[in-house]
Amino acid sequence: MKNNPPTSRQTALTCLMRWHEGRSFAETLVDRECSRAALSTADRHLVQALVFGVLRNQTWLDHVIDSLRKGRLDLEMRLILQLGLCQLFLLGMADHAAVYETVNLAPARLRGLVNAILRNALRREKAILEEREKLPLPVLYSTPAWLVQRWTQQMEPQTVRALLHWNNTTPRLYVRANPLVPVNGMPASLAPLDRAPGWFSVDGALPLEEIKAGSLYVADPSTRYAIDLLAPRPGEEILDACAAPGGKSAAIIAATGGKARLTATDLHEHRLPTLKENLDRQGSSSVRTAQADWSLPCPPEWERRFDAVLLDVPCSNTGVIQRRVDVRWRLTPQEIRRLAALQRSILENASQAVKPGGRLVYSTCSIDAEEDGLVVRDFLQNHPEWTLKEEKLILPHEEKSDGAYAALLICA
Repeated sequence: MKNNPPTSRQTALTCLMRWHEGRSFAETLVDRECSRAALSTADRHLVQALVFGVLRNQTWLDHVIDSLRKGRLDLEMRLILQLGLCQLFLLGMADHAAVYETVNLAPARLRGLVNAILRNALRREKAILEEREKLPLPVLYSTPAWLVQRWTQQMEPQTVRALLHWNNTTPRLYVRANPLVPVNGMPASLAPLDRAPGWFSVDGALPLEEIKAGSLYVADPSTRYAIDLLAPRPGEEILDACAAPGGKSAAIIAATGGKARLTATDLHEHRLPTLKENLDRQGSSSVRTAQADWSLPCPPEWERRFDAVLLDVPCSNTGVIQRRVDVRWRLTPQEIRRLAALQRSILENASQAVKPGGRLVYSTCSIDAEEDGLVVRDFLQNHPEWTLKEEKLILPHEEKSDGAYAALLICA
C-alpha cells in the first residue's frame, strides 16, 4: 500500500523535530523537507510560516501550554501543541481547521488530549491574549533572558521592547538595482524606498529574471551604510576582506562605475567560485578573488597596498534576528566573547593592508557593543596612528530593515 505524501503541517512538525536535534538551521530544514515532500509553493509558504512562527514564539507558546496542562510532555507532543496554538493565536487560521489538522498530527492514543487542550485554549482565548502583554519580556517576546538583560544594559528600556517586538515580526525582502546592468523595465512587484535611492521592497513575486541577469541583487538596505562610509573612488586599489557571497563587493564596483581595482577574499576557498559567479553576473568581472584567513597576519604582498579596506567580519547576527529566526536560540554569551576576540584579531591583521593615508571600514550585522564599538576602541587604544572618523549603529526597528554597525577608520 502506497503511503500518502506528508502534508504541510506534518512537514512543519518534522522540521521542528529535526531542529531540536540541533544540527541544522531552520531555513535549511524548511527548504530540505519541503523539497522531499514535493510541496506546492503555497504549502511551502505555510510550512515556513508555521516553523518560523513557532521558533519566534516558543517561550510564550510553552507558557500557554503549561497554563493549560500541568505535567511533563514529550517533545513531539509539545511541538504539536505549539503548532496548534501558533495557528490559532498567531497566524489567525480558522479554529476548526487548525484544531482538526493539529489533532491529526498526534498519535491516535493522544488525539483526545490534544483536542481537549486546544479547545480549552479557545475557551480561554481572551484571558490568554490579555495576559500576554503583562508577561516579562523574555516570555512575551520569546527571547533568552540573558540576551534581554544584556540589551537592557546597553539600551533604553523602550528601545529594548521595540527591538524585541520587531524581531518577532516577518521580515521584508529587498533588492538593490545595479547601475552597471540597468533594468529593462522595473518589475511591478518592486516598490522604491524613499530612504534608500536605488533600493526596492519586494511586494509580490521575487523578480528572478532580473536577479539572474544581474540587474537586481537581493540584499538589505542596511548594507549600504558600510559602502557609504567606505566611499570607494574610481581607480582606487580596494580590498573586500570577507567578501562572500559578494553583495558588498558588487556595491563597491557599482559605486565606482566599474572602475575600482578590487580584490575580494574569503576564508573558505570553496566559496570563491560562487563569489566570482555572483560578481560576474553583476558586471564585476575584473575583480580578483583569493582565499585569505585574516585571523592570521597580513600576507606580505598585501601589506600597505590598499587605499581602502572593507572588513565585514563574522559576527553573532544579533542585528538580523528578525530574518534568522533561530539565532536567538543558538547564541550564548560565550559565543559573543569568542567572536569579539576573533574580530579583534581580524581587524588587527587587515589593518596592515591599508596604505598610510588610507581608510578601513569595520562592519558587522551585530548590534552588540562587545562586537562593535568596543572592538574598534580597543584597536584604537593600541594603534594611535589610526583615527575613528565616523561610526553608525543601525537598530533594525528604527531603520525598518536589518540591524548593522559600521565604523570608518583613517590611517595616518
